Amino acid sequence: MADEDVKKGLLRGEDGQLRCWWHGNKPDYLVYHDAEWGRPMADDRRLFEKICLEGFQSGLSWLTILRKRENFRAAFAGFDVDRVAEFGEADIARLLTDAGIVRHRGKIVSTINNAARARELRDEFGSLAAYFWRHEPGPEERPARCDHASLSVLAQTPTSKALSKDLKKRGWSFVGPTTVYAFMQAMGLVNDHLEGCCMRQTVEAERQAFRRPGGG
Repeated sequence: MADEDVKKGLLRGEDGQLRCWWHGNKPDYLVYHDAEWGRPMADDRRLFEKICLEGFQSGLSWLTILRKRENFRAAFAGFDVDRVAEFGEADIARLLTDAGIVRHRGKIVSTINNAARARELRDEFGSLAAYFWRHEPGPEERPARCDHASLSVLAQTPTSKALSKDLKKRGWSFVGPTTVYAFMQAMGLVNDHLEGCCMRQTVEAERQAFRRPGGG
């Protein structure tokens, strides 16, 4: 049975429950898997934080970023869009000396730029949530069965490509289609907990009950 679980991309925890394999039973990663990943999110600050951190994650592991997340929050004013949009050269210099975050000038500058672009989206759509949830994919784009085989090749989708393209047209950076799809997975625009994962039905129930921002 254990071999079959592995083939399905499932990992049994110390509590006996099967979950998606990728948390590796690391305590902090397991909490993230159970309590955050895939839960539908409408809070603008959390949405902005996540898309920025996904950009920082490019070329690294998400666990690396997760373990630095509190440092990122302290460094970037809690990802308050209005405050980050006003960061200047002194802030960039400060961030480049902050060993608690990823000191990549391009990604730091991108986060500040994206905050300004986020304000524009908020002005146009009323909230970041209303904009992002307009891009929730329909059932026709989803795999017939959410299993390891189908998700292992699903690094980007037509919707993530379209959302990436639109964000770039609006001046955002570090928002490629793979980055955007990881954002969609984490923020609950899709439910990619695998069939057999103990959290899949919980997340699906939350998505069913979730009131889409902007009436979407």
